[in-house]
Amino acid sequence: MDRLYAARRRRNAITMALSVGATLFGLGWLVLILGVLLYEGFSGLSLKVFTEMTPPPGADGGLLNPIVGSLMLTVIAVLIGTPLGILAGTYMAEYGRHDRLTSVVRFINDILLSAPSIVIGLFIYELMVAPMGHFSGWAGAVALAVIVVPVVVRTTEDMLMLVPDTLREAAASIGLPRALMITRIAYRAAKAGMITGVLLAIARISGETAPLLFTALNNQFGSVNLNAPIASLPVVIFQFALSPYADWQKLAWTGALIITFTVLALSIGARALSASGKQS
Repeated sequence: MDRLYAARRRRNAITMALSVGATLFGLGWLVLILGVLLYEGFSGLSLKVFTEMTPPPGADGGLLNPIVGSLMLTVIAVLIGTPLGILAGTYMAEYGRHDRLTSVVRFINDILLSAPSIVIGLFIYELMVAPMGHFSGWAGAVALAVIVVPVVVRTTEDMLMLVPDTLREAAASIGLPRALMITRIAYRAAKAGMITGVLLAIARISGETAPLLFTALNNQFGSVNLNAPIASLPVVIFQFALSPYADWQKLAWTGALIITFTVLALSIGARALSASGKQS
């Protein structure tokens, strides 16, 4: 009995040691990446980064035009993708919960959720850029919207499925139409989780570079014309980091720092919102 107990203790200690080692290995890389990012990017962080345009090599400048371009593309992508995702998730959770169509849509949504973003960019290139004959901000926004949709679909369906059926039955018992039951009761109960999904989608598209290379491309100047190529922060970081100019590489580090902390803030906000929703 003592030998069996000792063997179990050894196995438990080995498993615990391997688990802790794997956790420290992963956290170590994360700390190393964030440390290098802070070291290289924080020194270039100043007011002119947010107020001046991207400079030519050897001159002072900032990242105003790619920051504005990224904000425009992100807002438009969310405005396109969020309603589509919420409506599809609502159908899957409220109307077609046991339909075969829902299973098919869920399967396709899962594939789209894990699809490489460069494939989505190439798809939008063939769908919009090639027929139009030029790159454009609209094509970039649509490519990002395609990434937003599956994230919102999944979170909307999951959050609505967590709403107790007793609430729906109570609404039906007083004669409330189904559409009103969904919008006034189910949406209200799942509001925190659904907003969390939108924030996670924003965090996902904030750092996407590959789809924008095939759609919005880049613009060295301060343009807000969505019918033409438009600057975005991920693409500028990609191009400046590969350049041989030290001042451009410094701006690339600063841009990467801005994106990282933006995504970090969105993730913390989503977690906090999700936690408050569970408590309420």
